Amino acid sequence: MPDLLLELFSEEIPARMQARAADDLKRLATDELVEAGLTYASAGAFSTPRRLVLTVEGLAEASPTFREERRGPRADAPEKALEGFLRATGTTKDALELREEKKGRFYVAQVVKEGRPAAEIIAEAIPQVIRSFPWPKSMRWGAGALRWVRPLHRIVCVLSAEDGAEIVPFDVDGIVAGNHTEGHRFMAPEPFSVSSFADYETKLKRAFVVLSAEERAAHIWEDAGNLAFAAGLEPVADKGLLAEVSGLVEWPVVLMGRIGTAFLDLPPEVLQTSMREHQKFFSVRNPKTGRIERFITVANRETADHGATILAGNEKVLSARLSDARFFWENDLRIARDGMEPWADQLRNVTFHARLGTQAERIDRIARLAREIAPVLGTNPDDADRAARIAKLDLSSEMVYEFPELQGLMGRYYAEAAGFPAEIAAVAQDHYAPLGPSDAVPDAPLSVTVALADKLDTLTGFWAIDEKPTGSKDPYALRRAALGVIRILLGNGLRVNLDRFIDSQLVKHKIALNRAEAKEGEIAALEEVLEEIADHGVFGAAFETVMEAIRKNGKDQPQTGEGSLLRSVGDLVPDLSTDLLAFFHDRLKVHLKGEGLRHDVIDACLAMPGHDDLSLIVMRARALGGFLVTEDGENLLQGYKRAANILAQAEAADGVEYRYGADVKFAETEEERALFAALERAEGAIGPALKAEDFAAAMTEMAHLRGPIDAFFEAVKVNADSQIVRRNRLNLLHRIVETCTQIADLGRIEG
Repeated sequence: MPDLLLELFSEEIPARMQARAADDLKRLATDELVEAGLTYASAGAFSTPRRLVLTVEGLAEASPTFREERRGPRADAPEKALEGFLRATGTTKDALELREEKKGRFYVAQVVKEGRPAAEIIAEAIPQVIRSFPWPKSMRWGAGALRWVRPLHRIVCVLSAEDGAEIVPFDVDGIVAGNHTEGHRFMAPEPFSVSSFADYETKLKRAFVVLSAEERAAHIWEDAGNLAFAAGLEPVADKGLLAEVSGLVEWPVVLMGRIGTAFLDLPPEVLQTSMREHQKFFSVRNPKTGRIERFITVANRETADHGATILAGNEKVLSARLSDARFFWENDLRIARDGMEPWADQLRNVTFHARLGTQAERIDRIARLAREIAPVLGTNPDDADRAARIAKLDLSSEMVYEFPELQGLMGRYYAEAAGFPAEIAAVAQDHYAPLGPSDAVPDAPLSVTVALADKLDTLTGFWAIDEKPTGSKDPYALRRAALGVIRILLGNGLRVNLDRFIDSQLVKHKIALNRAEAKEGEIAALEEVLEEIADHGVFGAAFETVMEAIRKNGKDQPQTGEGSLLRSVGDLVPDLSTDLLAFFHDRLKVHLKGEGLRHDVIDACLAMPGHDDLSLIVMRARALGGFLVTEDGENLLQGYKRAANILAQAEAADGVEYRYGADVKFAETEEERALFAALERAEGAIGPALKAEDFAAAMTEMAHLRGPIDAFFEAVKVNADSQIVRRNRLNLLHRIVETCTQIADLGRIEG
């Protein structure tokens, strides 16, 4: 069985596109071949800066011959119907068979689709793949119509077998497929022929081209480690940069250069970021001091002076770049040591969002919210306020303007330079976390306080202006913000009722959004609502308290009727708050999916009081999820559902509720009396366990009900002839349901 080698040789392909392009080439080409009837054993794809390569092994020599019997129109059908059938089957009338069937005589055609040689199919399929290749960006050149990421120069297409190799002939926009390729642009530019993939790979390496991106990356990292180790240093790991650099070179030559002594005192993150972003250099660290002292660069060729000229040029360019970084650093430090006030002033002129105000207004909201959250988390409100007000000032710094990815980190450096305590300075860096699923959550109390305030202000702000995520669109990263709140609360085991802070922040946003158009006294009244929320903890009670006070104080107070700002906020905020909390719950389900907790288990816990305390929900859900996978849990759930179903049917039929008065004196069987006793014991034990939030213990007590409930349903007929007994037994079923749903709403559990 033959093997296929395909190479598409072009000008330099951007490194970020190479891996995806190799995968696309493999997928598209093999799909075309299989659709045409060619099977194969295996396929692989490779990329270098100047070539995409596909190898297909064990390819069928030809597609199979396809035979099909196809029934056509009736013998008495119009002539045009017969003509259409003949065209569709590619046969003549003489070749048709007339066959008698129950519904009459029909024409039948024997359709034979002959198999085709592999070379013929490849010559048809590959040009189609090339012409329709899905590059993120592509170009045309010269007078041709072909679009490719960069000008395409050569195509190698060879079928090889034990008895030799053949070129698969085809033409794409004047580029004729052949068996010649080129090696390294500078070190081996002369064309050479190839006869198979093994021959191709061997000759490429002789021509100073490493075909495998993984092999290039491994070589780079190994040589970087060896050079650094010889100098008593270590390279700083950077997987993203390693992948990018391995896509920039075909023959990696690793060199280590020096950083000028004038720049060694720059923060290591500044050196690393500047070298990575501008020069694609790896940083080399002194493990004893943590300082970045040298750099690793990867050249694309060997030189007679072993890279000395290359290093000299790189060091010169790097010196210029780091001079800029040092200027930014020194300038920013001067402002930081003077108190950072100019940066705060600048943020008054920087818009965060057209409807949500400036960065300075946002910082003020975050600081006020951090002050409210602080007592709940046991932190000092004044420290939380101070930390929040300096946490984002580095957004105005020159260093962050040049390197946005350093925001927060530079804020910590500048806050320390300004004389703030380390725990307050750390907030500038930590309050952005977590930025991704693998990012650690902050654990320092002040950092946690401001991180929660920041994310809650963002979420409530965009909810207040109705800019919520829709489908896959989330331009303001609100899903990430909600998941950040969830991970911070769960990761630190924090018990926080979110409703209070969501309500408070929504009111603040409504005040800001309506301040200019508000009537006299309305804003002051809403400020009173905020104060009441701080006392009552929830919006509804706070709003009604303020409304009642306004009504008592008479006509000089703000309007409270339909159309007033107060009534508008009073009607809108509860709905927004409920919707945002539901958004948190959806994110929580996604987050807990990794633990194997089912959505219905979480829904059962969300139906209980305290559903704005995410840590409480998770404690319940973990206990319930663990209980339901046991035999006791499964059987008790079935017993509960049986009781709930019988009770619901009886209440619907009778038009009454059986919710009171189950009395053991009306029990007629030992099983009934045993169930009464079991419920009495369980209720006495479950209540204290729930009060102590020991849900595992509560589940254990519930498990003791399994036997008595099973025995009751086996021995007792609920719908007894005596109405007194029947009513008592239905009330007893309600007691089962009520006891079992103290922990979670088991009616929401599926199955």
